[in-house]
Amino acid sequence: MTHSTEIAIVGAGIVGLAHALAAARQGHRVTVFERSEKAVGASIRNFGMVWPIGQPLGPLRDRALRSRQIWLDMAHQGGFFADPVGSLHLAYHADELAVIEEFVATHQSHTDTVHCLTPGEVAAKSPAAMTEGLLGALWSETEVIVDPREALWTLPQVLAAAFDIDIQFGQTVTAIESPHLTVNGERWQADHIFVCSGADFETLYPQIYRSSGITKSKLQMMRTGPQADQWRLGPALCGGLTLTHYAAFADCPSLGTLRQRLQRELPFAVAWHIHVMMSQNGLGELVLGDSHEYGLTFDPFDRADVNQFILDYLQRFARVPSLTIAETWHGIYAKLPGQTEFIAAPETGVTLVNALSGAGMTLAFGLAEEVIAQVLG
Repeated sequence: MTHSTEIAIVGAGIVGLAHALAAARQGHRVTVFERSEKAVGASIRNFGMVWPIGQPLGPLRDRALRSRQIWLDMAHQGGFFADPVGSLHLAYHADELAVIEEFVATHQSHTDTVHCLTPGEVAAKSPAAMTEGLLGALWSETEVIVDPREALWTLPQVLAAAFDIDIQFGQTVTAIESPHLTVNGERWQADHIFVCSGADFETLYPQIYRSSGITKSKLQMMRTGPQADQWRLGPALCGGLTLTHYAAFADCPSLGTLRQRLQRELPFAVAWHIHVMMSQNGLGELVLGDSHEYGLTFDPFDRADVNQFILDYLQRFARVPSLTIAETWHGIYAKLPGQTEFIAAPETGVTLVNALSGAGMTLAFGLAEEVIAQVLG
């Protein structure tokens, strides 16, 4: 017996679910296959930050803002936490402030959502930001925080109820010969197949991935328990290290000076690609991180010194009621150096979508609309 669907999607992480939504909105009958009983990969092992501020002006920022709106729409439909709190990048050194001022000067001709703040203005926005030694900050109003566990475990129910998407968990796709798939030993047929398999690019079309130069990134993160007395962080907070991480700041003339100082003063952070951020979910927990280690195979054990550095650096710019750590973990995502995503057509009727390089929460919904429009017309 052969089962059939119009659109088959492999993977129920954020990239797979985003493509399911985009295809269903075009009127297609969609079936999603996920090998686990629920999403447990990179899509739930992150800050839950929808982060347009990290994307450079142009198509990527537009994609991020479109994704932001879809997140707010889905949260409204599904009743899950989505907090449009914005973000603060705090500057305690002249080179950090120079990058921020250059960034704002470039962006204010394109958007009114970013501003330079004085220490006093920062204090009015954030109960956590340390104002001692603070020179200024970048305020952005576009960032939204979700709890990725809640969001990724609720979204399938929203998509099934509102768009009649069939999401099948515990169903492993082991082979594809378009238009057919083998799913837990059963034969399926689809008009088009989207493979959104995240860091598992060894199972389906491994030769395509191998020739692409794709790799992986392992990150370490932590979470506190709920803060007492319903204390709220407000905007997500970032230290100066974050200015060196996101492509949005890459063209700032002072960035090179900042990098040179960090290499001299914080070589451990540079070696482990650490930048330090903090957000708060709907439960009141603070989410902290993160580091980046690149390669195809990683030590399964996390490094205590990396987590300790993150905690120590965080306390240079933030004070919170409790930093007692309740949970630590690591995530692994796919990355294609020099590219913002990897899209390939290994055979007629099949599209691979992968390697959003840790920006899946920020870009997946917008990217999916573009891919579905291009592939399905």
